[in-house]
Amino acid sequence: MKLPSWLRKTLVAAITVCTFGLVTPPASLLAAKEPPSDDAPSPDWKHSQADHAAEAVSVSLTREQFIEETMEKAVAQSYEKFGRKIAPVIEDEFRTVILPRIEEVIAGLAERCPEEELRYLAVSENPSGGQGERIFHIYRADTAEDVIRFHVRREHPPQDGYWFQFHYHTCDDGFQAHYELGKIYWSKNTPPNWRT
Repeated sequence: MKLPSWLRKTLVAAITVCTFGLVTPPASLLAAKEPPSDDAPSPDWKHSQADHAAEAVSVSLTREQFIEETMEKAVAQSYEKFGRKIAPVIEDEFRTVILPRIEEVIAGLAERCPEEELRYLAVSENPSGGQGERIFHIYRADTAEDVIRFHVRREHPPQDGYWFQFHYHTCDDGFQAHYELGKIYWSKNTPPNWRT
């Protein structure tokens, strides 16, 4: 028996909340394997893979539409990660320096990917908080495999202030190499946690 989407979501949430996340909901309630969070697999991924897969597979996209929609989601996830304390300080430089470079990477992915495959690519939600690096990942909704991971880490060189170093990883090398997108200076003071 196939349960309605709203009931599946409710049951998954109820099981997770009632067991404090210690019990995984039955596979029959989970439509697809969930993607990893930062660099390693994690059961704590917060978005609904089934919903994204259904959305992604149902609509064909041109390369231009894919880039535009992905960039909208990238901006939203970035600002969610920055939170209200960090966003106002780095917003201008992020928009003028980092976002164009993110768009170049996304456009490159769109060029390499056959247009009929673009509908399978989705943007992750719920960027990591605290001091985690994940901003968002682009993954295949049909296989839940990451393609590109966009991250930001704090750097504090000796005798210098704090910097936010934006970079990405790709599946081509198993997410090992850091490809730098740019750095934004914070100040001499320790920055607040992400998403605060």
